[in-house]
Amino acid sequence: MATTDRQATTLALAHALSAAERGLAVIPLSRTKLPALRSPHRDDPAPAPCHGECGRPGHGVYDASSDPARIRELFAAAPWATGYGIACGLPPHHLIGVDLDTKSETDSPAALRELGLRHLFTIPPTVVVLTPSGGRHLWLSGPPDVVVPNSAGRLAPGIDIRGAGGYLVGPGSRTRHGAYAAAPGTAHLAPAACPPALLRLLLPPPRPHRPAPAHATTDAHGRGLVQFVLAAHEGQRNTRLFWAACRAYEDGIGAALVDPLVEAALDTGLTEREARATIASAARMTGHRP
Repeated sequence: MATTDRQATTLALAHALSAAERGLAVIPLSRTKLPALRSPHRDDPAPAPCHGECGRPGHGVYDASSDPARIRELFAAAPWATGYGIACGLPPHHLIGVDLDTKSETDSPAALRELGLRHLFTIPPTVVVLTPSGGRHLWLSGPPDVVVPNSAGRLAPGIDIRGAGGYLVGPGSRTRHGAYAAAPGTAHLAPAACPPALLRLLLPPPRPHRPAPAHATTDAHGRGLVQFVLAAHEGQRNTRLFWAACRAYEDGIGAALVDPLVEAALDTGLTEREARATIASAARMTGHRP
């Protein structure tokens, strides 16, 4: 590996460890901005869905950690990494990234300002990361019991959202197109709370209610949601439970799946009170009565 690459990797690791000190979970990225570690299941003839349950690295954002020892292990396994990604949706900040792109013909900052005027919100002072193409990433903090999905152009042309399951390229990363850097005067800031009016725009509308089938707790979809919760690592438990409960209510099996989801959450280390409160929030968010 060339000296410049080694320097870039060392610098990326240093920035990643600094981000971890702020509670942010990170993964190593290659110069393409993709996760640096390939899937350990890439050669499996019929790979089953795995989010890291196998214990090996290479599961993208599911590898993300704020533990310094784990971060060093990930970078040691990917000595070609020149950047790092910051996982969104995880405690303590439950990060939401607003990506103001410059690749489209739309003036994305102006589009965001217009949305603010129309829906009565302003973006408070927060971390802003400048991209090599001239775009900006705005860091916002979301509520702990709300799952913001990833989207591209749904809010407005040129505005992408990084939410649960997504990641942001961290400042200090180097890519094929250049370096990412914190905008002057913002590096010391904590991610500001997402304005409630903007948060409502980021969440998908609730699906129409459908009656729960009698076999709801035993069908494949219900079992899959329960398994999704059981596979949660520390720091993901509430987020996964909320996501699974939202999907259950949207699919008409929420009421029937409450107890199985609570039992799964208890197995991951949540208390019954925490689990039922999270499921109740999911019910309200999807237009159902807890």
